[in-house]
Amino acid sequence: MPAAVSGARKKALDQVPGVTSTRAGFMGGSVKNPSYNQVIQGRTGHVEAVEVTFDPKKVSYQSLLDAFWHSTDPTTQGRVICDSGDQYRTAIFTFNEGQQSAAVASKIAVGKELGKPIRTLIVRSTETGLPFYPAEAYHQHYWKTNKDQYDRYHIGCGRGPALKKLWGDKAK
Repeated sequence: MPAAVSGARKKALDQVPGVTSTRAGFMGGSVKNPSYNQVIQGRTGHVEAVEVTFDPKKVSYQSLLDAFWHSTDPTTQGRVICDSGDQYRTAIFTFNEGQQSAAVASKIAVGKELGKPIRTLIVRSTETGLPFYPAEAYHQHYWKTNKDQYDRYHIGCGRGPALKKLWGDKAK
């Protein structure tokens, strides 16, 4: 079963038991088959996204939503912690009515938990025909294939402490 989110750390979703695969890519824009370079320049309307394939017998969609929320800051608009620009806005792309309902309910619950407005968009990808475009091969599983660079970025931008401040022990 597919799911897609933006603004989350792919690493956090890769580590959820029952997730069978993840792919880095882009959703929501107007350019067909955009490159990573085009998207990060903010000229395509896409967001960086993670496509998640999971076995619903082993992990619930709600568990994926929890992993998403706790790996991002959904309270800001047009950025996620140290990444700024519309291409970094947070979003949940739903693929059926069940996902849509669950995503909306979880957004409401997160807003109550944090006591702040939640800026994350919830987009029905099936109705809008929004395709997922995979990023180039070098961008897939970047946290594994470029571990030192990924770790330096993660530490240098303060993502860990920012998530800990927002989510406490729930931070991913």
